[in-house]
Amino acid sequence: MNIIHNIPENIFESTGIVAGLCACLVIALQVYKEYRFKGPSSLSNGFVFGWVFIYLFWCFYGIRFNTLALWLTNAIAVVLQLALCFIVVRKRKLYT
Repeated sequence: MNIIHNIPENIFESTGIVAGLCACLVIALQVYKEYRFKGPSSLSNGFVFGWVFIYLFWCFYGIRFNTLALWLTNAIAVVLQLALCFIVVRKRKLYT
């Protein structure tokens, strides 16, 4: 574990931001796919809304402990996931 403690904090923060943005890209791809697909969504409400609360928790955790990588990337993830929720709910109303 000594190796981890020798790495500067700003390197961890920068790496965390990059990793978090990569995760946001995955969510953005799902939002795009769901938006473009002309048909009912196969995503459950528990899945799409559950992730909003998970991302919100980690966003607040990052704010509480002043961890930029956590609050920034999870705030972006919340916005993307809310967009996904909106699309899924809209499609449910449209196709049922």
